[in-house]
Amino acid sequence: MNKQRSLLAQPFSIIILSMMVMFFGCKESVVEPLSTEPTTDKEAMLKLADEDSVVSSFEPNYNEEDAMTFLGKTETEIYPFRVGHKVRLVNRNLDVNVVGDTAYGTLAKTFEGTLIIAASYNSGATSPDTVIRKPFTSIITKKIIFVKVANTQFPFRNWRIAAISLPEGGVLSANIDIQKLTAFLPNGDTLIINSPNSYFLSRGQGWWRQLPIIGTGQTVSLRLEVYSAYADTDFVTLTYGADKKGFHRAKRKFVMISSVPSGSGFAKVYEQSYTAHQFVGHYHAIVNAFPKQVIFDDATLVESESWGVPYFVRP
Repeated sequence: MNKQRSLLAQPFSIIILSMMVMFFGCKESVVEPLSTEPTTDKEAMLKLADEDSVVSSFEPNYNEEDAMTFLGKTETEIYPFRVGHKVRLVNRNLDVNVVGDTAYGTLAKTFEGTLIIAASYNSGATSPDTVIRKPFTSIITKKIIFVKVANTQFPFRNWRIAAISLPEGGVLSANIDIQKLTAFLPNGDTLIINSPNSYFLSRGQGWWRQLPIIGTGQTVSLRLEVYSAYADTDFVTLTYGADKKGFHRAKRKFVMISSVPSGSGFAKVYEQSYTAHQFVGHYHAIVNAFPKQVIFDDATLVESESWGVPYFVRP
């Protein structure tokens, strides 16, 4: 009887032993998932910039996606009727200089774009009958200051953004140059900007100027000083209000207030304003300046300069 039980137990023991071998073998062969953590300080800083809500609010307003109508028209609507530019990010590069526990970065983004002009060759037309598309490549730069907050093995956890500059760039030429932007905020503050990449805003606590905060329904007035090689009124616009998905985007055309001969060109002053909509969040107001013939001549290549000012809409 005992012998029979022993014979029956042998297969059962073999099965148990086999299962234990398989279990421990599988446990040792489990492949850990690959980490998505950046492995260098530079990669970590680039990820911080990509995920920052202020930095990321630029592109939905810079990319107008199609020709846009103008709100608050400032003159009789003639050719052209609608203008906009559609862009695609093709490269981004962050150049970083680390000094102790502070890193100074220059973020350069290259865009391939198309300037879209809905127009008519008939100056007396009341609606567009043709669409002109002009390709261009633009580069927008922004300065970012990072500070070190930890010394872990994970670079992304060791840094935070302390301040960001205003963005500037475009399809630069000697024919048009934005020289100064003055923004009159609803709380009485005034921003005077002569060089966007040298004008920093704090991200959190810091000694730099804080991000402009605008209440829903409040209005910001802008005065723009432009140096242009041409006597004609330049085509200067303001695009603002778009969220990350491109919703709520609006566009206005600046009004030229004065033009004075200066050197080989003209010093001009333009004015416009915008009103914050009811949607709370981070946004950008972007100024785009083109010489007149870029818009009014179907063969002239694109020249432009763009400046941006981030702001936060509160209830």
